[in-house]
Amino acid sequence: MKFLKTLFPALLIGSSLFAQNPDSIIIRKIYDEALENGHAYKNLEYLCKQIGPRLSGSANAQKSVDWTKKLMEEYGFDRVYLQELMVPVWERGAKEEAYILDGKIKIPVPIAALGGSIATSAKGITAPILEVQNFEELKALGADIVKGKIIFFNRPFDPKLFNTFSAYSGAVNQRSQGAIEAAKLGAVAVIVRSMSSVIDDFPHTGGMVYQDGVTKIPGAAISTKAADLLSQKLMQRKYPSAQFYFKQNCRTLPDAVSYNVIGEIKGTVDPEGIITVGGHLDSWDLAEGAHDDGTGVMQSVEVLRIFKQLNLKPRHTIRAVMFMNEENGLRGGLKYAEIAKQNKERHVAAVESDAGGYTPRGFNVENAPKSLAHFSKWKPLFAPYLVDAIIPGGGGADIGPLRIMPEVVLIGFRPDSQRYFDIHHSSNDVFENVNRRELELGAAAMTSLIYLIDQYGTK
Repeated sequence: MKFLKTLFPALLIGSSLFAQNPDSIIIRKIYDEALENGHAYKNLEYLCKQIGPRLSGSANAQKSVDWTKKLMEEYGFDRVYLQELMVPVWERGAKEEAYILDGKIKIPVPIAALGGSIATSAKGITAPILEVQNFEELKALGADIVKGKIIFFNRPFDPKLFNTFSAYSGAVNQRSQGAIEAAKLGAVAVIVRSMSSVIDDFPHTGGMVYQDGVTKIPGAAISTKAADLLSQKLMQRKYPSAQFYFKQNCRTLPDAVSYNVIGEIKGTVDPEGIITVGGHLDSWDLAEGAHDDGTGVMQSVEVLRIFKQLNLKPRHTIRAVMFMNEENGLRGGLKYAEIAKQNKERHVAAVESDAGGYTPRGFNVENAPKSLAHFSKWKPLFAPYLVDAIIPGGGGADIGPLRIMPEVVLIGFRPDSQRYFDIHHSSNDVFENVNRRELELGAAAMTSLIYLIDQYGTK
C-alpha cells in the first residue's frame, strides 16, 4: 500500500511533465486534426464507390491515377506528378463456375481464378481431385498418382499464431507456387483453399506465378467453407472416384502504361532529404480494395494534408507515393526505387501502410537496430494513443526495393491484424467494412511518427 501511495503521485508528476513536452503538444494537435477534421474517410469513400476495383492496367486503375493526382493538386501540395511505368494486364473475364461431382449430384462451389492464371478450356476441366496439405505431401504421391488430376491444396492458417500475417506467410506459398509444383508431376489444374481463417463462402483471389519450362495449368481459390466440404467429401470416397469441375475465362494481355502518383511538401532545412509515406493504389478486381489498400493510400495523402493544415514546416521533404501494381507485379515499387537511384535521391526513411485500416498498434522497423532504439525513445509520446508497439519487422512490399539505398530506414505501419484476412482479396473488401475512427487514428499515428523523424532523424 505504501508503494502505491508513492507511485501514484510520481505518475501524476510524470504525466504533467509529459503534457508540457512540445512534441506531445504537436502530436495532440495532429490527432485533433485527424479526428475532428479528417479527410481520409471521405476520400476513401470516393475511391471505393466512385472508382471501385483498380486492377493494374484497367480503366479504373487509370481513373484512380487521375483522381488522386487531382486530389493532391487541390490540397495545394508543393509538387504533384506522375511516374510512368509498364504494368501487367490480367483480366478475369466471365464469372467462374465450379462443382463438386458427387455421383450424379453437382454441388456448386464458390470459386475465383487466381491472378495471373490461364483459363480453362471453353468446356472447363473435369478431373479426379487429390487433396494435399503441402508440397512435400504432393511430391510423396509421385507423378504416377498425380498425373491427370486436379490438386487441391488445403493447408489452413495456423490458428496458434497471434500475428495473422505470420499465419498468411505460412500458408500462401500453396497459392503462389502450387501450380508450378503440381504441373511438374503432371496435374491438370490446382484448387487452393482461400487464404483466410474465417469460414465463409467468399473465395479470396491473389497472385500466382508460373515457371519457365513448366507447363502452365489453371489455378483458382475456393471459399474456406467449400474447402471444408470438399475435404469431407474426399474423406468419404477413395481418391480416384471423387471428381471436380471448374471453368474460368481469364486472360493476360500485353503490358500497359500506368503511373505512380506522387505528392510532396518541400523541406525547409534539408529539402534533399526525403521521407516517403505510401501505399498501393491498385487492388484486386473482386471488390473495392478498401482495406487493401485504399486505406493506406488515403492515410498517406492525409499525412501531407495534416502537415499543411497545421502549418507544420517540415525540415525534410515529405513525399506521399501512391504505388501502382503491388498486387501482381510490384512494378511501382521497383520503378520508384530505380528512379530514386538514377536521380541520386537521398531517402531518410520510408513508411508504408498496407496492412488495413484497423486500430493502430505501432510500427515495424526493418533491419535497423540503432533506429529501432532511437524510435523507442518516443514510446511515451505514443503511449496515450496506444500505438507504442515499436518492434523489429518488415517495412512493406512497395518500399522494399529502396533497400538498395543503405541509408534509408524502412518502416511498416501496423494496425491490429486480427480481422484483415477475413476480407483480404475477397468481394468483402468494401468501404462499408472500414471504421472511420480507426482509419483516422491510423493517419494520425503515421503523421506523428513522420513528424518525429523529420525533427530528430532516424538514429
